Amino acid sequence: MVSGKQCATYGQLEEASNRLARALRAAGCTRGDRVALLLPKSIQSLIGMFAALKADCIYVPLDTASPPARLVRILQVCESRCVLAVQSTAPVLNEIAKEGRLPELPRVGWMDGGAALKHGIKAGFYWGDTLRLSASAVNSLNHDSDAAHILFTSGSTGFPKGVVITHSNVIHFVEWATRYFGMSASDRISSHPPLHFDLSTFDIHGTVAVGAQLHLVPPELNILPHRLAAFIRGSELTQWFSVPSILNHMAKFDVVRENDFPSLRRLLWCGEKFPTPALIYWMRRLPHVSFVNLYGPTEATIASSFYRVPQCPEDDTAEIPIGEPCEGEQLRVVDGRMQPVGPGVTGDLYIAGVGLSPGYWRDPQKTSEVFLGDPSSGDPSNRVYKTGDLARIGDDGLIYLVGRSEQGIPH
Repeated sequence: MVSGKQCATYGQLEEASNRLARALRAAGCTRGDRVALLLPKSIQSLIGMFAALKADCIYVPLDTASPPARLVRILQVCESRCVLAVQSTAPVLNEIAKEGRLPELPRVGWMDGGAALKHGIKAGFYWGDTLRLSASAVNSLNHDSDAAHILFTSGSTGFPKGVVITHSNVIHFVEWATRYFGMSASDRISSHPPLHFDLSTFDIHGTVAVGAQLHLVPPELNILPHRLAAFIRGSELTQWFSVPSILNHMAKFDVVRENDFPSLRRLLWCGEKFPTPALIYWMRRLPHVSFVNLYGPTEATIASSFYRVPQCPEDDTAEIPIGEPCEGEQLRVVDGRMQPVGPGVTGDLYIAGVGLSPGYWRDPQKTSEVFLGDPSSGDPSNRVYKTGDLARIGDDGLIYLVGRSEQGIPH
């Protein structure tokens, strides 16, 4: 793992996360407890993530730039027993405690020497304490169906919703993606999205699954397209995965040279529409790179469909499909009666399959609104997720996004 001038081997990550997992257990964390990560993206935050999983806990990555009131609400909902933090996030911790709306303040596990705490919040342990614990393998009890992490999204109301993602959700996608993309230990993979954004799950766990190198992208580079390009070159990345707005920003400032990034093999994007003119810009300059569009909401774990662009589009107005389902996934375009629509007809887009989240953390009402019984299966335990997206099936049999709909298709 590479983060700026810091590097960590797999052996170092293994030992550090084993020690930290034992510290979490000693602090009272038991199976199913939530461990909040109030950490900037770093090698430390990865250690915290792995340690929480090894301790049979559920990790909850927090956006350190979020308003304290939003963080308080998230901590209220998930009832974190422990928060992992560093000195730089101590002011945020104190603001959270100052809000005074948490019935019980979580203990702080410091990933460094710690900092002054106010308003009744207390330290549970310090990084130095973990160094006295065993680095041997931890006996974990988690099952595939257990929750691995909770990702809080705002949704249409701005109110935090905790999407529960299980171990099996992640395993299914990572096993398919690493095989489909041919990832191996020789890869040098970008880690661009923040930890509270689900794309980071593939970057991290996909890298670990094949024993590759993970290169954490400093967040300050997002507004510096020339330096982002220099990062890809200097790190000799073989895979880049980000939201299209970053790629569009780099195209706007013309920072990609002809035949640039000679080590790059794959460029993946997900999370929003990639404007075709910007895609053409990238594909013309990088003819040696494979370009893949991935689609999927957080509720369906990273991505549910994919489309490898076969050649550079000739027309700026050409539509790029979201393609076909990933292995174990199903995408359905249906009318208001949940019946399949024909090619060219716009309908509601639903997802079924192995990637579906169990639902929203402790919110059965919101869960029941979008995670529905699958009427086509005959099995009441099978479910579909209503994405809120409109789509159509093209004459080529591929799926194309049309837009968003809050009301759906009329009967």
